[in-house]
Amino acid sequence: MASTEVEYKPEPAEAPSARFGWHGEGMKTYKIAAWVSVVALLGMIIGNHEGHVEDWYLIGFAAVIVFLLVRGEVLSRGKWKKKK
Repeated sequence: MASTEVEYKPEPAEAPSARFGWHGEGMKTYKIAAWVSVVALLGMIIGNHEGHVEDWYLIGFAAVIVFLLVRGEVLSRGKWKKKK
């Protein structure tokens, strides 16, 4: 039979990450990784292939990533400003 005991889940203040001030995701790291991915995708265009269909896919994926990065910057532009 299955146990009826409930697992212990620590409170957020007791969690190890709360001790050293971790409060969310590393957005700066994600942005840097996204820009590196864009450069890598566009760098893959250079090669010895004859068909250019894959070039359009590489450009398309890079464009989507750039669009999401720019959109995120525009939408969060005034997020940290003080309101008067």
